[in-house]
Amino acid sequence: MSIHMHMRAVAESEIRDDHTWLAAFMWEAWENHPAEYAAGIATSIDKVWDSVNDLYAAADGLDADAGRLWTLPIYGGRPVAHSADADPSNPPMGILEPSGVSQAAGFLASVSFDELWNVASAKLVWSGEDEAQVRREFLDHHRDLQGFYGRAAAAGHAVIRAVWA
Repeated sequence: MSIHMHMRAVAESEIRDDHTWLAAFMWEAWENHPAEYAAGIATSIDKVWDSVNDLYAAADGLDADAGRLWTLPIYGGRPVAHSADADPSNPPMGILEPSGVSQAAGFLASVSFDELWNVASAKLVWSGEDEAQVRREFLDHHRDLQGFYGRAAAAGHAVIRAVWA
């Protein structure tokens, strides 16, 4: 079974705060994901996005003054509720507004992946897995999110998230 968290940067003025509209918008974006990824306006994480969030949660132990900015890249923002007439098969949706996108970008630019990994790796590497390979996978996700959020913040965009199963 394939499951992905899909993130798409978009100008806030273009977003309709309507689950049905967002689902249609994100479905079209998912259909165009390779091109949008190449353009730097979209990214996705396979079923390990919750573990990427766990990696970022390690920031709590690194900098007491950082607040909870680590929550922004994966679960930040607000959920968009289904309307009464929405298709219940539409995926969960969330919107992170431009100010949150900027905060997420700042967090990702300033946090040390190596320090996060040193704190969180025992939780992220399961028995029998090759730690170096798992580390590379998480480093790739981190670098991808750094670039994605950095570009979105520079453009003043919001980020819409959908979970596709």
